[in-house]
Amino acid sequence: MKISTKGRYAVRLMVDLAQNNTGENISLKDVAKRQNLSLKYLEQIITLLTKSGYVISTRGSNGGYRLAQKPEDYTVGMILRLTEGSLAPVACVEGDVNECPRKDDCCTIFVWKKLYKAICDVVDNITIADIVNMGADNYII
Repeated sequence: MKISTKGRYAVRLMVDLAQNNTGENISLKDVAKRQNLSLKYLEQIITLLTKSGYVISTRGSNGGYRLAQKPEDYTVGMILRLTEGSLAPVACVEGDVNECPRKDDCCTIFVWKKLYKAICDVVDNITIADIVNMGADNYII
């Protein structure tokens, strides 16, 4: 499983908004400069984050972006599911019901279930606040 740049950049964007929260809106241009990312690509990502209600957008001369909730209310898993869709390593462990015609004879299903659980255990238990509090030297996104 590979996380796309959209997923990685969305997490970085949310972390940047949390780190630079002064109560005022934050310019996407400033985020792009600090994170050394394409402004055009961030515009696509911020649209997704805004439509989902994770980020508040304000237009005008004092416009910009800010988190809709506290950093501890967002998990990495929430953001990755928004940008990547399912985090399941194989389709048969994706939903509540396994539709695979080989489900009763599959000798490897336990591997995929354990892998999916491990992925979820990590991304659903790390918040944006955790990343901010950890410091940039202690994490890699």
